[in-house]
Amino acid sequence: MPPPSASPAVSTASRPTREVVLKVECSRLGRRWESRCNDQRLAWALAQRLALPETVGRVLAGRGLDLEEVEDFFQPTLRKLLPDPFRFKDMGRAVDRLRAAIEGGEAIAVFGDYDVDGATSSALLKRFLAAAGVPLRVYIPDRLKEGYGPNAPALLRLKSEGISLVITVDCGTTAHEALATAAEAGLEVVVLDHHTAEPRLPPVHAMVNPNRLDEDGAYGQLAAVGVTFVFLVGLNRALREAGWYARNGREEPDLRRWLDLVALGTVCDVVPLTGLNRAFVAQGLKVMAGRRNAGLAALADVARLDQTPGTYHAGFLLGPRVNAGGRVGRSDLGARLLACDEAGEAAELAVELDGYNSERREIERAVLDQALAQVESKQALSDGLVLAAGEGWHPGVIGIVASRLKERTNLPALVVALEDEVGKGSGRSVPGVDLGAAVIAARQSGLLIDGGGHPMAAGLTVAKDRLAELRAFLSERLARRMAEIDYRPALGIDAVLQPGAARADLVQRLEEVGPFGVGNPEPRFVLPGVQVLGPKVVGESHVRATLLGADGARLKAIAFRALDGAHDNALGEALLRSGGLPRHLAGKLRLDAWAGGDAVQFIIEDAAPVGG
Repeated sequence: MPPPSASPAVSTASRPTREVVLKVECSRLGRRWESRCNDQRLAWALAQRLALPETVGRVLAGRGLDLEEVEDFFQPTLRKLLPDPFRFKDMGRAVDRLRAAIEGGEAIAVFGDYDVDGATSSALLKRFLAAAGVPLRVYIPDRLKEGYGPNAPALLRLKSEGISLVITVDCGTTAHEALATAAEAGLEVVVLDHHTAEPRLPPVHAMVNPNRLDEDGAYGQLAAVGVTFVFLVGLNRALREAGWYARNGREEPDLRRWLDLVALGTVCDVVPLTGLNRAFVAQGLKVMAGRRNAGLAALADVARLDQTPGTYHAGFLLGPRVNAGGRVGRSDLGARLLACDEAGEAAELAVELDGYNSERREIERAVLDQALAQVESKQALSDGLVLAAGEGWHPGVIGIVASRLKERTNLPALVVALEDEVGKGSGRSVPGVDLGAAVIAARQSGLLIDGGGHPMAAGLTVAKDRLAELRAFLSERLARRMAEIDYRPALGIDAVLQPGAARADLVQRLEEVGPFGVGNPEPRFVLPGVQVLGPKVVGESHVRATLLGADGARLKAIAFRALDGAHDNALGEALLRSGGLPRHLAGKLRLDAWAGGDAVQFIIEDAAPVGG
């Protein structure tokens, strides 16, 4: 069974006070166990309306669904949820400019970010324009040499190659200087992005971004690949109305065949899987299962994915391999693979990315060990922030390490790779604390060379001699915000179950609530007062055991990475040293793929002693 996705702590500030489950105010991992369901009557009503187990009704009520919404929740469709593309600011200008470039035979390039969202957005544009008979130059910057986002030398180089229109995807919203240089050189740019915007926008032909300050925010949760898809809906309509397909003897592309790319980018960018995003992922995973994209099929093969793909597989098997080229190898490999139609070439690219992913894991482990040492020594800890920095750290893994530090400390985390008196940083935040806004404020205050992001993640470039000032600035700002919202690390719980209730039929009904991700978390349960029998270490850091409940039923269980130091080995040690005493355990129910049939196992995520 693969390890589960990480579940971030949640804040109590943005919602009503939750009931404390089994009086657990501070678990073994320092978290308060809170019930996600505040309305038991609604849970019963939902269960009765849909003929579901009461436990599933509690899960649905905990997602904020009511009786009118729940049927659409189970059948999210683009037909109902996709907006008119032209509701977005500048969409008409963006569509008209690209249509004119296509009809005029202009040379067009896409400038994409090197992460999964950028790679899928670039590949989506490439595939659509190829289907329309239009060539597209794909440019992905080198992470180490060029950094994040549009840069003037690259844009001027594209201009010198004869490119007259550049479309940036998943980047560009705050690239003021680079895009001003492009404008001065006569290179027109259309930005398709989703990152937090400022009042002043760069001098571009069009800026399509649902997080512009003059947007209403209704679609601010879209990933860049979602924005790109909506843009292509508008462009497809414009080309059809202009008679492009009829004049050129081409069949109009069916955008739905590329929803697998939209699903992958949406899942990997960790945006909320609600509303339109939920439809993108639900429908896209069905397309992904058909293996029509040669690149994704080859990637699934090297990842040994031999079952119907879900959000876990997209986020933890496929996504990291697409990312690996940008992190430690060649930044353009992911986009090339996802746009590839030739099976042999796709297989070669997938193997290359798989090798880079193995290399990435080794580098990540080394940087994480050093960063954790700084946490242990308190060197990295400040009020409201953990900031670790090191010479020679690989910039391609610092975002992953920041995520691990956030898990360890329950604080916003920033990891900075220092080289030649300059630091490249990547940060991850906790819910309710907008790290992107804090980084933008630091840049506007003159503390950064560059920086931006969104509430849960941010990136920056800082001079080494300003690092102490940056730490103080962010610490003061983030600590104040955490005090304002009375932030407390919490773990959301959907229901309390006895092991005997953990049956395959329940797990199968729970899977219907998916796809799971931010905004629709995978259901989590507490097994009360169970005995941990025969705990043992398996693999490098996992702990496996059999759980015995008060109902006399037994259930197989495993705690992934419980001894790898991410949480000071606290969970693993609690299980190994349980001594037969009863423990409350929190976690998720999964079908045991290794055992086959209808076997169920419990994925342990936290523990607490009985009676406090």
